[in-house]
Amino acid sequence: MDDARDDGAAGAFGAALRRHRRAAGLTQEALAERAGVSARAVSDLERGLARAPHRDTVARLADALG
Repeated sequence: MDDARDDGAAGAFGAALRRHRRAAGLTQEALAERAGVSARAVSDLERGLARAPHRDTVARLADALG
């Protein structure tokens, strides 16, 4: 995969995560606590800095968001 495609996917995931988090009325810190991940991880994902989140992290975030 080229970097532009990776950046687009990471940005799309981050935007979706932010949208769902806000719809749930959660701060990054509250989501991180519920999901058992760091607030830094949530922040990095939302900003598109983490290009390929671990499946376990994605599953934890999805469970925390319901």
